[in-house]
Amino acid sequence: MTRSVVAAASGLTEAAFAALTSARQDVMDKTEAAHWAALRPADPGGLSHGERAALAVRVCRRHKSATLTTHYQRLLDEADGEAADPSLTDPAAIPADPRLAALAHYADKAGAAPRTVVADDIEALKRAGIEDADIVRLSELVAFLAYQIRLVDGLSLIGERS
Repeated sequence: MTRSVVAAASGLTEAAFAALTSARQDVMDKTEAAHWAALRPADPGGLSHGERAALAVRVCRRHKSATLTTHYQRLLDEADGEAADPSLTDPAAIPADPRLAALAHYADKAGAAPRTVVADDIEALKRAGIEDADIVRLSELVAFLAYQIRLVDGLSLIGERS
């Protein structure tokens, strides 16, 4: 059986991960399902699998989550030939394409300080040609990444203290 993304990224042994999460296996199962729904949905809408993975790399790099960055870079590399602008993965860069720049700006802001996202940020996405349904998809992706990064960090810290 393949280890879940969170289990692998936490750095914990299988036994240690199981011991920490056995009482909440339902949460771990739903976390794994949410991961695949956010990154590789059957219908990606206007956010390709490659763009989703590239944005995930960007957010994980910003949060200095090396193991998750590696995981999402692998997903980007496997994205069925969907090339994503390399600047989309670099939190220090702003893509030249206005649509990608709007995606990057939103992912940066919502990923770092979601409370600071305001109506103008949503309007900027719309002005860049991003449809309402894709704004929801983008928000779901960034929210999931924030949760996943914190979960992996927390489990890693617990593992270090065990």
